[in-house]
Parts: sequence; structure tokens; C-alpha cells
Amino acid sequence: MRFIDIIEKKKNKEELTDEEIQFFIDGVTDDSIEDYQIASLLMAIRLNGMTEHETAKLAEAMMHSGDVIDLSDIEGIKSDKHSTGGVGDKTSMALGAMVAACGLKLAKMSGRGLGHTGGTLDKLESIEGFNIALTEEEFKKQVNEIGLAIIGQTGDLVPADKKLYALRDVTATVDSIPLIASSIMSKKLASGSDTILLDVKYGEGAFMHTVEDARKLATAMISIGNKLGKNTMAMITDMNQPLGNTIGNALEVREAIETVKGEGPKDFTELCMCAGEIMLMQAGKAETKEEARAMLEEAVKSGKAYEKLEKMVEYQGGNVEQIRNTDLLPQAKHKTEMLAREEGYIENIHSKGLGIQAMKLGAGRAKKTDPINYAVGLEMNAKKGDYVKKGDLLCTVYHDEELTDEWIEDFYNTLSFTDKKVAPIPIVEEILK
Repeated sequence: MRFIDIIEKKKNKEELTDEEIQFFIDGVTDDSIEDYQIASLLMAIRLNGMTEHETAKLAEAMMHSGDVIDLSDIEGIKSDKHSTGGVGDKTSMALGAMVAACGLKLAKMSGRGLGHTGGTLDKLESIEGFNIALTEEEFKKQVNEIGLAIIGQTGDLVPADKKLYALRDVTATVDSIPLIASSIMSKKLASGSDTILLDVKYGEGAFMHTVEDARKLATAMISIGNKLGKNTMAMITDMNQPLGNTIGNALEVREAIETVKGEGPKDFTELCMCAGEIMLMQAGKAETKEEARAMLEEAVKSGKAYEKLEKMVEYQGGNVEQIRNTDLLPQAKHKTEMLAREEGYIENIHSKGLGIQAMKLGAGRAKKTDPINYAVGLEMNAKKGDYVKKGDLLCTVYHDEELTDEWIEDFYNTLSFTDKKVAPIPIVEEILK
């Protein structure tokens, strides 16, 4: 088999065979295919697409390019949840504790943040001593005992994806739905869970800018999961403003703790509840949304969800006192209040812009090697559609360095106002299965 013939087929919009896709991924994994040829095929896929079958086969071949985690040692249904990334997305911490308190087993591998979207691992590591590098045996033991663990990727999972992603990043082929879907799902499938819930975000602060594109990506990923025997569902959720009120690592940990205590922001709480409903039904823990919602509300009200979060931190070596008293989490040197310069309804809050502003404070990374400042970030005091008067508090900025005039102006440019009422957008747009 010659790789140039495979490039030629996809260039001519023909469907690749299972054997050709396997040959491609084998060559990526063992470096027997040159980067320039791989890049050529990636561009052909970006321009001409792939069928559902091709995309599923690509994900499966990528999944088997490295280790596949066997979670059969964990009793019961193992659940996983994946977000396509967003500003202020601290869902895994709060949702994981809530569903674990309802008897679900959440065995989750998460990633770090890059650019304007934060990573779950960075947020957890703002807790002193928190260990995201459990062995596979420790990971399984913890999930068996308390129903919840969130760690970094273990072993050599999906090495083909690492190389393909690096090439996609420099060849303008990142925005290909078959390539995105197979990349995400290969990692989820290799992680070994029985059920998968996908939180596919759309909007200005998300990778997919429109509901339609988010729906296409969700549909492609559901198809892959179902074809490979995993119960897979998706939520399409709004990222046209930050999720919850906080952006920044320790600030988001605090908000996750508040949420599992029933004191979190309305939008973030609702997202966790909707996701929890789906996950409990996927695992057969509840028959209806109403039953699942009642279970989740009881887990929060009784304190069991908070206890699960505290227990996870304890098991993974974190300083539990920081969970009990969030004032002990990393604290920034300075706090600055950003006050409204005008009056009116907030028409838009540019999530990506706010994420970049937080990154400039040190809460995120422009490059993979950049250090993280766990203490800094933003706490929004206004949401889209709110009416504010001149001088009202819009946001509290937590920072170590003095804010520059440029930073302040860029912050104000992330909000726009109108004199007309703004209709609210539901946090969950659609649920797909």
C-alpha cells in the first residue's frame, strides 16, 4: 500500500477503506510516514470531509495506537464527561461530586489549559498538594472506594493524536469536524468508561461558534461512540458569556465548592443539574429527568455532594483545610473593582476576551511552557441582560501585578451595552443522543 494513493483518493473525495485508515494511523504512530505527507492528507480531509464510518474507524485506529485503560476492576457502570472547553468551566469538580454522591462512578482523565480556556488539572492543582498523577491502580482503587477521581492522562494514551494535533495546529486543519471528533473520542474511548456525556459548547468563547457547528460536532462524536459500543450523549451549551461568575484557578475551585453546597451561580448550577440528570439516566441510576433532578438536589441539600468533593481532595493528597475554608486557597496581592462607565442593559459579554484578560494576569498559558498563577483572575458581578447603572460593580479583578491602562481598556471592551432589554439565552440549548 502506498500512502500517496491514499492522499490521492481523499483528494478526489473518495471514501477510504478501513485498511487504508489503519495504515495511515500505523504510519503516524511508528513515524514511517513523512510529516509532509500526513499534512497533505489532513488538508484533503479538511477540505473533503469523511463519512460517519470513516470517522469512527479513524477514532478507533487512534484509540488503539497506544494504551487502552481497562476499568473492569471498578464495580458498576463507569461514567465519563467531556467538555469542549470554555471560559469559567469548572464543571468536572462540582458535577463529579454531585453524581458520585448519587452512587455514580466517575473515572475522569482531564487536561491542562492553553490559551483562553482553563484546564481542570490546573484548577485542581491550585489546591495545595493535590496529586493529579495517580497510578492506574490508585485511580481504580479510589473510584471503587469513593466513586470519584480526576487525574491527568496516564500511560501512553493515543500517541497518534498527539502527533496529528501538532501537525493540525500548524497546517490550518484544526477546524475539521471529522478530525476534531476522532481526536476527542479516541481519548474518551481509550479511557475505558461505559458511558460518555459530551458538553459541546458554542458561541464567542467556544471552539464552535454557532449552534449548527456545535450540533454537527456533537452528532459526529455520538456516532463514533455508539458505533464503538459506548452509550454516548451530548449537550449543546452556551458559551457567549463566561460560565458562572469566576475565571481563574483558585477562584473557580471556590465557586465549585459553593455550588456543591447549593450556593453557586444560577447558570452554572443549572448546567451541573442538567448534565447530572443525563449521566444518572445513562447509568441506569434514574428512570426520568425528574427522578434524577430530585436525587441531585438531595445530594446537595444533605451535604453528601460536598463530602464527596472533600473526600476526593483528601484521597489525592490535597489540603482539605483549603476546601473547608476557601480563604486558605491562593490569594492575589491586589483586588481592583471595575465599575460601569455607562448605564444600560448588558448586550454582550465577550467570553474569549475575558479569558484572554485572565490569561494576561497569569491565570492561563499563552504557551505550554508558561507558568500558572493560581491566585489571579476575574469575578464577574454582572451577566448578559442585567441592567446596570454608571458606577455599579461589573467585576472584581484579582491580580499580583499593577493593571496597565491597556489591560483596563481591553477589559471594558469585552462588554457592550444597549438601552433595550436583552432576552436571556438558556444555558443548555439542546440534548442529543
